[in-house]
Amino acid sequence: MTILLATRSSADDQALWLGLLQAALPNERFVTTGDVATRDTSTDHLVDIAVVANPPAAALQNLPNLRFIQSLWAGVESLLSDTTLPTEIPLARMVDPAMNTAMAETALWAVLSLHRQYFECAAQQLQRRWQSVPQPRADEVNVAVLGRGQMGCAVAARLVQNGYRVSAWSLHAATQEGVQSHHGAAALQHVLQSADIVVNVLPLTVATRGLLNAQTLAWMRAGSSLVNLARGAHVVDADLLNALNSQHIRRAVLDVFHTEPLPSDHPFWTHPQVTVLPHVAAQTDPRSAVQVVARNVSALRSGNSLSNLVNRQAGY
Repeated sequence: MTILLATRSSADDQALWLGLLQAALPNERFVTTGDVATRDTSTDHLVDIAVVANPPAAALQNLPNLRFIQSLWAGVESLLSDTTLPTEIPLARMVDPAMNTAMAETALWAVLSLHRQYFECAAQQLQRRWQSVPQPRADEVNVAVLGRGQMGCAVAARLVQNGYRVSAWSLHAATQEGVQSHHGAAALQHVLQSADIVVNVLPLTVATRGLLNAQTLAWMRAGSSLVNLARGAHVVDADLLNALNSQHIRRAVLDVFHTEPLPSDHPFWTHPQVTVLPHVAAQTDPRSAVQVVARNVSALRSGNSLSNLVNRQAGY
């Protein structure tokens, strides 16, 4: 049988992934696809596994023996929105320990920078102004982590390790040592009202799209800050700008946006209370990710259970 590597990556990136996959799975045969319209379909009947990263639309159509789809990305909302995706085929998302570590590092950097007011120090440097800023202790700072998946747990654990008072919220019940756990829609207001810094690492689903809106931002403590490392569609941009302009929200650190790259005329670029990152909080590391893929491929071939399968109804 054959594994299809379907991406919209550059030729160099695709060659990198293909080389690493072939090294990790030397007994497997691989084919690649870019533009579906020009694909050689003579071997489509041989494809039983698809490894995908933002694949071209309809890339997985007309594969009669397809048994498994492995995503190279942690988020699968784009895949699930593709109406041509075979709904009966098991789909696994990428859960890579290296990516979880990277996300926790970025969250810690953002929280520490907000806590110690380093963004304000950077602004003072541009003005050549020497002025100390208040620095409360970490155990005096309340951080709320939205999301209790692999990344959310990694973020919460890193923040606890660095002395912060951490609470976490998700739609469903979960527990974690050192973290105050809350779940369900009714608990969100309390979590937001209690936090000095809110870090969002939720999956993007029907239930979480637009979750950070005028109402929920108003629930946040006056003078608190927002860190969004999940998806741009979690935030209603106009509502966040209003909350920033009114000084209700002190600062926002944003890594993800509705449109990427962020349009050059978007007000986030020049807003004095916004820090823009170019979607770099936790990038897939091909070296570790291919090992995750290899384990699932080996499990499929040997008839064992697959890891990190997506619940299509839940959206993650």
